[in-house]
Amino acid sequence: MRSKRRNHDDDIELNFIPLIDVLLVVIIFLMVTTTFAKLSEVKINLPIAEKNQVNEETAPIRVEITEDGHYFINNEPLVSTEIESIANVLRELAQDKQDTQVIISADANARHQSIINLMEAARKAMLSKIAFATKSNNE
Repeated sequence: MRSKRRNHDDDIELNFIPLIDVLLVVIIFLMVTTTFAKLSEVKINLPIAEKNQVNEETAPIRVEITEDGHYFINNEPLVSTEIESIANVLRELAQDKQDTQVIISADANARHQSIINLMEAARKAMLSKIAFATKSNNE
């Protein structure tokens, strides 16, 4: 039995079709699993508010919150920043009038927790009318 000798004239064939199929599957997998998100862009539609007149019968309670978390109620500094003590001061100033408005003027760099604590104190003092003071672009 004679073994076949290979001729140097015979070229080796490379079949590229399976390679192309595998590459296409990999490309499709990468395209499906990749997320295209713009994390730096957040689009928010802000509400538009008009200036309303404050009810003169019940004077509002004005609360300022500084950047470092100190509270001033009607320009008087608060010694304690505990929710219960703030609620007691608000309750005393409102004189059991539940329609008293609380106007919060917080510094732009004030901690979120300071504002939440004030809102919680207003809730405990049974004051539900809360407004946030802002300044317009002209100021």
